[in-house]
Amino acid sequence: MAYGAMGRLVPAGLDATMKPDEKGGRREGIAPAMVWAAAPALLLELAFYLAVGFAGVRRSFEKIQPAGLRALLLAGSGLAPYLLLSARLGNFRMPEFLLLAGLVGVLSFWYVAAKKGALADCVFLGVAAAVYLSRVFHEIFPSPAAHMQLEALGRLMWVHVGIGAVVGVRGWEAGLGFWPAGRDWRIGLEHYLFFLPAGGAAAYAMRAVKFHVAEPLWRAPLVAVGIFFAFLWGVALAEEFFFRGFLQQMLEKAWNSRVGALIAASVLFGLAHLPFRGFPNWKWVVLATLLGLSCGIAYWRAGSVRAPMVTHALVVATWKTLLGG
Repeated sequence: MAYGAMGRLVPAGLDATMKPDEKGGRREGIAPAMVWAAAPALLLELAFYLAVGFAGVRRSFEKIQPAGLRALLLAGSGLAPYLLLSARLGNFRMPEFLLLAGLVGVLSFWYVAAKKGALADCVFLGVAAAVYLSRVFHEIFPSPAAHMQLEALGRLMWVHVGIGAVVGVRGWEAGLGFWPAGRDWRIGLEHYLFFLPAGGAAAYAMRAVKFHVAEPLWRAPLVAVGIFFAFLWGVALAEEFFFRGFLQQMLEKAWNSRVGALIAASVLFGLAHLPFRGFPNWKWVVLATLLGLSCGIAYWRAGSVRAPMVTHALVVATWKTLLGG
């Protein structure tokens, strides 16, 4: 055994390599063997994440009876990537596994144990958000090298288990999918264009951003397209499902107020960005709230989270490409 980054034990042969940096010092790199060891777990988690985005898979999963069996299978899908990863890296630890099993179990069996309703939904979302925003996955999925942050595997797992619990165990429908239909593209683009004047004016007034093309002009469009699709299928899918497809829709049913639900979900979406690049970042709360309003109205019109996913991903691609984000 050999010590990797942060004092974590990793198997001999999988330890991080040391390479000279530009100033002649030493920096930690990633051994190819370590990457190959982690790859199967990452691919397994990616398969689970992709599965929740396909309606056919969700329908097949919902046919499994009873609901407790669906929850058990969902919990197993949450634990499998960790078990595979720790087996290949040789760093399985029972306390971390039990903690992970407890967290995954709570999320997976929530709607088996709790009575369906607005209160149970709000507590579920609060628990899911608190765990996601904490550092628990940093502890459960230790990084064997400074440039190999495996906690992202835990966060991706948490998203797929959360979505699976809502759609597969609770039976919630929100128009979830990876590829927007033609109407979703149109509505998403329209609300992106609606957001730009208000979002741009607010950002300028608060001096929250500055114009700066992060890439050479010839490469910027290609980079923007890459960022758009990476964000569309990653963060945007998860955030739009939970904030628009679940929270906003749930509040609208509970309050019988479409406007009230839109405002509440948008404000909470904004507050979720309070720690962004330094706590408290109130400028980003304002901008995210405005984006939430645009995405929320897009969800109204389309009846699908795929439309606000387009709006959300277009805004991020613009920000990262033209504003040095």
